[in-house]
Amino acid sequence: MGQPQNDADTALDSLTQGAEAVYNRDDLKAKLATGRKLRIKLGMDPTAPDIHLGHCVVLRKLRQFQDLGHTAVLIIGDYTARVGDPTGRDATRPILDPDTIAHNAKTYLDQAGKVLDLSEDKLEVQHNSEWLGEINLAGVLELTASATVQQMLHRENFKLRIKAGTEIMISELMYPLMQGYDSVAVKADVELGGTDQTFNNLIGRDLMAKHGIEKQVVLVMPVLPGLDGHDKMSKSKGNTVAVTDPPNEMFGKIMSIPDALMPEYFKLLTTLPPETLPALTDPNQTHPRDAKDILARSIVETMYDRDAANTASEEFRRRFTYHQLPTDLETRTAPRSPMGIVALIKHVGFATSNSEARRLVQQGGVTVAGEKITDPQTDIAFDGQTVLKVGKRRVCKLAVEPS
Repeated sequence: MGQPQNDADTALDSLTQGAEAVYNRDDLKAKLATGRKLRIKLGMDPTAPDIHLGHCVVLRKLRQFQDLGHTAVLIIGDYTARVGDPTGRDATRPILDPDTIAHNAKTYLDQAGKVLDLSEDKLEVQHNSEWLGEINLAGVLELTASATVQQMLHRENFKLRIKAGTEIMISELMYPLMQGYDSVAVKADVELGGTDQTFNNLIGRDLMAKHGIEKQVVLVMPVLPGLDGHDKMSKSKGNTVAVTDPPNEMFGKIMSIPDALMPEYFKLLTTLPPETLPALTDPNQTHPRDAKDILARSIVETMYDRDAANTASEEFRRRFTYHQLPTDLETRTAPRSPMGIVALIKHVGFATSNSEARRLVQQGGVTVAGEKITDPQTDIAFDGQTVLKVGKRRVCKLAVEPS
């Protein structure tokens, strides 16, 4: 007969569930066994104003630590964002100015609060400019002496850029050291990150050891694929679901994911019992449309509430199963009627450029008053009740701007 699990064993199993890797498991078990309140670090660089579901994978794990009584240390990387994480990049990021960084960071806490417990005894928020901004040249030299050039160039994306002849800025080599120093500054017990952050997280362990601080455990979570099913969810790829997306839009985006993504989305973004997932993701047992409805409702409920999730589900069914118009169809205005279809689509915000609008028309994705428009030269007359549909999810009534 095996030994019964103690509290540390139970917590360890729970906290490592779904993780891609732990460096290392025995260290985490030992920290949990002390019974003290651990400091769980997660850094987020405000390089864009929106948090998306890809970020929520690690935020959910951070919340799990909070629920077990530990302290979440959320680091807003307002200083590291000036450099930008080179992870996964095939070119140097543009340098962000302080005003852009401050603007992006402004709503981060509210967005993260859709997942995290924001109670003062459960969450500590820090900006890494508080310590990185105070390091002088001597401190920078001391920091750079903590790692070798060979160690930095071992990164896969750096090797690929060298092979391709693409430049690597010295500031990019500094980024892992800056992120690692964050762990020293806050004395992290555990750092969370995606698989793409493993290199940076492990640098933190090395720096802590050099500073005589007990090394943090690194718990690595899988990277969430984006809506396209190919690349990781990323604002720059345009394949994201932002946590600030309205419930109906969030629901519709999730319903659009490839069927093959459902197992990962269920596992990484919902609290449904793991034993129920095989049946939900098996098309012979559950129709993919029904499974996605359960998935989308679960995610929207987490970000909003159950009523919003149920309403979004009903609205989606109205529009895409019964082909009815949305109940809350908005009216968008244009300066004159009639107006060329290409200019009209761009003006109401359903395309970012005339070329994109022209392509949408030519691909047969545009209807006006129920009639498909395929000629980009078409002029459209509208009277306040005329309905424009572009693609599956963009629809509005058209009216002339008041004079």
